[in-house]
Amino acid sequence: MNREFDSLLKRLQSLADPKAVEGMARYGIITRKVYGISAPVLRHIAKEIGKNHILARKLWSTGVLDARALAALIEDPAMVTEEQMERWVKDFDNWAVCDTCCGNVFDKTPFAWKKVREWSRRKEEFVKRAAFSLMAALAVHDKKADERHFLPFFAIIKRESKDQRNFVRKAVNWALRQTGKRSPALNRKAIQTAKELKRMDSRSAKWIASDALRELTGDAVQRRLRRRKPSIGKVGGI
Repeated sequence: MNREFDSLLKRLQSLADPKAVEGMARYGIITRKVYGISAPVLRHIAKEIGKNHILARKLWSTGVLDARALAALIEDPAMVTEEQMERWVKDFDNWAVCDTCCGNVFDKTPFAWKKVREWSRRKEEFVKRAAFSLMAALAVHDKKADERHFLPFFAIIKRESKDQRNFVRKAVNWALRQTGKRSPALNRKAIQTAKELKRMDSRSAKWIASDALRELTGDAVQRRLRRRKPSIGKVGGI
């Protein structure tokens, strides 16, 4: 495993692109260690490797953004413990690694719904973002979840909508939009929530509301929802 890890790390280092690092910074992806490897290249490498829990942990320990993104892509959700999630979330220092972890690993663990509730109350910017990134991922990926399990999301969204930090408010908006696109009933609830946010004395809440309403009430979303069957699966939720 050490030989495989060393070889993989050298491969990642050989793909370093300083110009790409500059471009990433312009999109708010700023961290101490980064090679600038594109997402498609990392996904190609991940496909070659397959799921590998031990290698994922080693990659994460490097502190390199690209290695951590690859770790999230090859990590086996079945092997992830709640303790590991807590360790990794404390390391989040940019939106890219946060969203990659939440949308590829964390949302597929049995702890995802619990972490939405817990992390949404945390003060750290990217831990709080992780809660809403998880919301968005669950709304898209958990096809079997009964739509009733998403209803508590709206109270959390409303509670945290006043957070002025850019990476938090954008994630709150994302969660509201994705949940509201899941079913006709959730769409109605999301629109109602957005209208409530719009009346709040908060610039952040008003922005979240206005941006979400444009998509949630738009023709494209409404046409798609009219063709969609309601969710009938039953799984545990928050």
